[in-house]
Amino acid sequence: MPRKIVIIGASDLQNPLILKAKSMGFETHVFAWASGDIGEKTADFFYPVSIVEKEQILECCRQIKPDAVATIASDLAAVTVNYLANALGLPSNPPETAFIASNKFAMRGAFREAGIPTPAFVKVAPGDDLSLIRAMQLPIIVKPTDRSGSRGIRKLTSFDGLEEAIAESVQASFEKKAIVEEYIEGEEYSFESISQNGVHHYLNITKKFTTGTPHFIETGHLEPSDLDEETIEAAKAHIFRALDALHITTGAGHAEFKVLPGTKEIRLIEIGARMGGDCIGSDLVQLTTGYDFVKMVIQAATGDPLDLSAADTVPTAVVRYTFNDEDIAHYETLCREHPDKLYRASQMMRRKVGEAVTDSSTRCGFYILTGSSQQEVCELSQLPLNK
Repeated sequence: MPRKIVIIGASDLQNPLILKAKSMGFETHVFAWASGDIGEKTADFFYPVSIVEKEQILECCRQIKPDAVATIASDLAAVTVNYLANALGLPSNPPETAFIASNKFAMRGAFREAGIPTPAFVKVAPGDDLSLIRAMQLPIIVKPTDRSGSRGIRKLTSFDGLEEAIAESVQASFEKKAIVEEYIEGEEYSFESISQNGVHHYLNITKKFTTGTPHFIETGHLEPSDLDEETIEAAKAHIFRALDALHITTGAGHAEFKVLPGTKEIRLIEIGARMGGDCIGSDLVQLTTGYDFVKMVIQAATGDPLDLSAADTVPTAVVRYTFNDEDIAHYETLCREHPDKLYRASQMMRRKVGEAVTDSSTRCGFYILTGSSQQEVCELSQLPLNK
């Protein structure tokens, strides 16, 4: 009898996990809202149940009797995975991690309690007293307490529009709360790790490109990053402490951080108890380090020893997200003129005539390029490596 794995989520970003599990001999049971996503077709068994219906999925799992429960690239799905794994007695983070690692206000509190440098922050809802916020040092950034994917984020350089920004973030929030923080200056990066039995393993650091103020929607990600070894070691020490503060002991970790201008000092933005989305964990890590990150996620979920051996690599890789017809036309040019550089692309580039991209979920598609240098892949993908 094959081992069974329950996977939460069926989108294009979850599909590498489904395919990897099948290649490892697992029978895949996938839960997600039925919407025509690719995972509905690639799964051995698909269940049209929303990923937030934890109790309903648990009842199904008691019948399936899985050997593992897993997800990648989704904070919301990670909460359900943690709940299921704990209820089924499978390897997992402790129950409290699901909340601390998915709620930005609780996370900031955990960092501060552990002595990790963190900006001033306040949780707020419409109608609350804003005097503490108006005493903060500008600029500030307003976010939902419990969402990812650049939803409901706005940077403010004055207090004009504060109420509007809070209302926008609250609208995007599940718990209808916003967090307001003093803005951290510097270049932004993400840090991928895998943990087992409380031992953390560093995999890679990614340089992030965004649309900038006010919403900071990711336009692309580059590996390896442009950080030197001293800064990488500082990031390791800083983020491993933060993983401990969030009680992340099992599975993937995705930390977002900045390096303060003119220094090697690290400042954490947030950490997710899951693999980085936007093809970072599923593709870029393996391409540039040789580590099979997706396989490790499955091994951590089953309790099998992690395979930390490295396969062949490419010098550099980048994922580029498309926002409009011009970006899609450039991708089509790359398909004609540089097909050898294209590693893979999303199943469909959706043309959104007249529709604005407001967060990560409304981008048109993506493609991944590999090359001999960071300069080459950034020029081909039209990302500004050197600002």
